[in-house]
Amino acid sequence: MPPSALPDGDPAPADGRLPTAALGGVAGIAAYVHVPFCRVRCGYCDFNTYAPGELTGPAGATATYEVALAREVDLAAAVLAPAGTPRLTSVFVGGGTPTLLPSDHLAAHLARITDRWQPTDDIEVTTEANPDSVTPESLAQLRSGGFTRISFGMQSAVPHVLATLERTHDPANVAAAVAAAKAARLDVSVDLIYGTPGESLADWRTSLDAAIALEPDHISAYALVVEEGTKLAAQVRRGRVTMPNDDDEADKYELADTLLTQAGYDWYEVSNWSRPGKECRHNLAYWEGGDWWGFGPGAHSHVGGIRWWNVKHPGAYADRLARGVSPAAARETLTPDQRYDEEVLLGIRLASGLPVARLDGAGVTAIPALVQDGLVTDVPADADRPRRVVLTRRGRLLADTVVRRLLGLAA
Repeated sequence: MPPSALPDGDPAPADGRLPTAALGGVAGIAAYVHVPFCRVRCGYCDFNTYAPGELTGPAGATATYEVALAREVDLAAAVLAPAGTPRLTSVFVGGGTPTLLPSDHLAAHLARITDRWQPTDDIEVTTEANPDSVTPESLAQLRSGGFTRISFGMQSAVPHVLATLERTHDPANVAAAVAAAKAARLDVSVDLIYGTPGESLADWRTSLDAAIALEPDHISAYALVVEEGTKLAAQVRRGRVTMPNDDDEADKYELADTLLTQAGYDWYEVSNWSRPGKECRHNLAYWEGGDWWGFGPGAHSHVGGIRWWNVKHPGAYADRLARGVSPAAARETLTPDQRYDEEVLLGIRLASGLPVARLDGAGVTAIPALVQDGLVTDVPADADRPRRVVLTRRGRLLADTVVRRLLGLAA
């Protein structure tokens, strides 16, 4: 499948309607807003984003996108109306670089969403940002407009690593951006990437130390995945850069977990650490199998066991909505087996663990051997939680293996 390609799925109705059964259990819903614009395309990126010159005509205008986004919000309100008024639990604006849009525009889109679904009292509202795409003034405007959290794409503190990734921000700008966000009373997350070609373990320690010194509320650390069709993949294929081996990535993950834990961050998902109470609740909605509506080109949604995805191209997205047609390219109704597989796949990644009662016979049978191999801990029930299995650190490194064994796919 080519980079960022969408699955085939089944035809989606032109009006976007959902089966009555899918709407019956919707009590809370999260919203994701995809902003598909960047100043430059990084060499490792296969996201559905567009740099200047990659879109022509009206499709390249942010105004065209913003009008279409407002129309999709109205469409979603109509589609979800039979469910009553689901509480809005979180909003996450991602990209791309959302903060290329003016802060007052982002706040206006947020207001349009919160006008249609009643926000919870403690709603979490996040936007992603590049460190060089914000100012103290824009951050203050985001906070006054209802945003509560910002996630900065730091990736690395080492110039040669940033150069390989083709990240354009100055590492020094990260500290200034974080300080300004804190001054604006925004919770702060920083994202890191490890396993970049040419990154040593000492380089990775430098990035971790720099991130910890910023004292953010949340830190994500993801292993670099080289996707087919990207510039970095072509460089690897031609032998211009060499990817690190699995042992190198394992060493870097273990170093991250050690340093972050020592600094007071708790892991709550395999690639995410936070101060107590500062977990990303929006992402938890994904991992816990919640309902969400994804707005924007290529965005995915899930409501009541129905999953659908929008057309990728901003021009096609805007055209459909201008004609009063749903932007959904296709959708699928998840089978009970698919929903079970996803519950195991996502739930085991959480520090809270996977309740044993949710596992079928093959999953329960697999637990003793997984414990013996040091991959999970079998945590007995207590007053607050049922019996559950939780990944050990070694299990986090081999999470895919654990999933396969719980699903009865490997001995």
